[in-house]
Amino acid sequence: MTTRTLSLGALALIALTSGAAMAQTAPMEGAKPAMEKCYGVSMAGKNDCAAGPGTTCAGTSKMDYQGNAWKFVPAGTCASIKTPKGMGSLAPAKA
Repeated sequence: MTTRTLSLGALALIALTSGAAMAQTAPMEGAKPAMEKCYGVSMAGKNDCAAGPGTTCAGTSKMDYQGNAWKFVPAGTCASIKTPKGMGSLAPAKA
C-alpha cells in the first residue's frame, strides 16, 4: 500500500509541476501583442493615422506606401516589412 501511495503522490506532483510549467509559457487569454507605429507600409486609405498635410487621420492617406502615414504592426516587425518603395520605418519619411 505504501508503494502505491507513493507512486500516486509522485504522479500527482509531476502533473502539477508540468501544468504549472505549461501555464507559464502559454499566452494569456485576451492578451494583445505589443504593437508599434510603422511608416510607409499602408495602402491608400488604410493608414491608422498621421497622413500628412491635407488629411485628418485614419484612412486618409492618399497613396500606397505613403512615407508619412503609419500603420500599427506587431512590435519588432516594422523594419522587416518590404514594400515596392523600400522597407518599413519607425520614423516618417522626410519630404
